[in-house]
Amino acid sequence: MTVIIHDLENTELQTIFPQIGKDTVLVSEKGSIKNCIGCFGCWIKTPGTCVLKDGYENMGWILSQAETVIIISKCYYGGYSPFVKNILDRSIPFLLPFFKIEKNETHHKQRYKNTFQLVVHFYGENITSQEMDIAHSLVKANAINLHATSCKVLFYQSFNQIA
Repeated sequence: MTVIIHDLENTELQTIFPQIGKDTVLVSEKGSIKNCIGCFGCWIKTPGTCVLKDGYENMGWILSQAETVIIISKCYYGGYSPFVKNILDRSIPFLLPFFKIEKNETHHKQRYKNTFQLVVHFYGENITSQEMDIAHSLVKANAINLHATSCKVLFYQSFNQIA
């Protein structure tokens, strides 16, 4: 299954992906997403599921089914758009609260045995080389934390160029 997390309008997404298969899950803004409140309820009260009920509480399970995760985000100072960042924050239930040391770094253990490829498409006018460096570092760190098998980062002046 492919998971596409994006901050585009539906018409913009259809420009890039005119036909989306049945094995693709779209994660887009469909109302008001609540911010992660750092309560760790997804680890303690409702393991694997966020306690905030707004339609985005199952992000951990969705990632657990993915073979590929594609993120399409406007680049904000080398980071994700607020919506995409919020989705990643709400994906914490994908991991366990327990730690392990890997390559002299502390990381959360996996809740699910599933791993996926991570592909991130950043778009925006005049993305600087410094912002690109920051974005590369960010995505690499996210890939490590999410136990992705690989990661790829691409940059575009406009979302239209992603196709």
